[in-house]
Amino acid sequence: MDPIFNVQSFIDREKFSRFQFMVVALCALAVLLDGFDTQAIGYVAPAIVKAWQINRSALAGVFAAGLTGLMVGALTLGPAADRYGRKPLLAFCILFFGIFSLLTVTADTVGSLMIFRFVAGLGLGGAMPNAIALTTEYTPRRVRTTTVMIMFCGFSLGAALGGVAAASLIAHFGWKSVFVIGGITPLLAFIALLALLPESIRYLTLKGGQEVKIAAILRRIKPSVEIPSLPRFVVDEHKQQGFMVGQLFKQGRALMTVLLWLVFFMSLLELYFLSNWLPIMLHDSGVSLGSSVMITAMLQVGGIVGTLVLGRLFDRHAPFKVLAWVYLGAAAFVFLISLVVISVPMLFVTVFGAGLCVVGAQIAANALTAGSYPTAIRSTGTGWALGIGRLGSITGPIIGGALLAMQWPITQIFMVASLPMLVAACAAFLIYLQRRGTQGLSAAPPVDVTRTAENMH
Repeated sequence: MDPIFNVQSFIDREKFSRFQFMVVALCALAVLLDGFDTQAIGYVAPAIVKAWQINRSALAGVFAAGLTGLMVGALTLGPAADRYGRKPLLAFCILFFGIFSLLTVTADTVGSLMIFRFVAGLGLGGAMPNAIALTTEYTPRRVRTTTVMIMFCGFSLGAALGGVAAASLIAHFGWKSVFVIGGITPLLAFIALLALLPESIRYLTLKGGQEVKIAAILRRIKPSVEIPSLPRFVVDEHKQQGFMVGQLFKQGRALMTVLLWLVFFMSLLELYFLSNWLPIMLHDSGVSLGSSVMITAMLQVGGIVGTLVLGRLFDRHAPFKVLAWVYLGAAAFVFLISLVVISVPMLFVTVFGAGLCVVGAQIAANALTAGSYPTAIRSTGTGWALGIGRLGSITGPIIGGALLAMQWPITQIFMVASLPMLVAACAAFLIYLQRRGTQGLSAAPPVDVTRTAENMH
């Protein structure tokens, strides 16, 4: 029997097993907790304002601190996972933000709350790229984008469930109870991740000297798999050397990396602009407060539907070309909001459509970014794209506030708000053209990273 065993080819050709489903489910659990904790401060903000007798604007720094922590965590802990492994970093991030969510209940000033949200944000920012990378590396290529997108629904689900839970918790136990639940649950999940989550098999293959672990994982995917007596496990990638972030700009990846960062910046700028300002702008235009909240909720509902509907399109067609078209659709729906602000029924439709395209495209961008980089720098590539995107998430609300302060008409604000989606569409289309021209950016001959059976003893 040929001693060379291509791990990547094995995963791509085999059926999706229960073991792989468990990996995806655990990653979905991690991002669900991420979604709950990321949105928690928004749910408790009105209660904090009332309890501390402070002005709403005083919490702007708290929101910014949490988003800044998310950005720093994504930029630093993504590359760390490419050096030390996906599993330990993901588990550490869950434990980290769980502890600091619990400690948030001790905050008694805006300043202390800012500190706790920033530090918790570090863990939240590091969890996401590792969950995406693990899901990508255990999923067959034919359904990879769809699977990552479905996994990522956990974030929206966590944010939505958090809202339902927060309403009841705050009413009965006060705002601190939300952070108690948001802290204890990750601590329990940390134990589950340590016990059940495997390390990335492709990461282990590139690391070398991990034959026993690799063989055990292969048998969990397919018990009847035939493994050579003197196995040499390989993947179709080279092990990267040197500064991890620098690798994002080598071997023809520089243009793609910059364009991906532009996509993420514009996409998250749009998403957080809509999430933060849509209820207020709709209410100012004459829509009742209750309807404004329900219309804004359509953003996330549309996002979940978009994730489920669009996934197969990305797997079956040129993915970045599809992404460009989805962003064009997002620009159209955001522009249409400016034309229908006086019609509540039409607002439900247009905001749902905007969510389907904006949120659906962002989730797809997460999956496509993970698949665009080789295993050795996958968490780095995803983490930095998300980190740069967080700059957009901070910029979007600031721009919205500035336009409102200048007393721009709401119709004009939404017209301008469609422009970032046009930029994202152009960037995605340029990536499509580059990939079509180069026919793959990271292809390489299989690299032998194992030794002989002596390594297995």
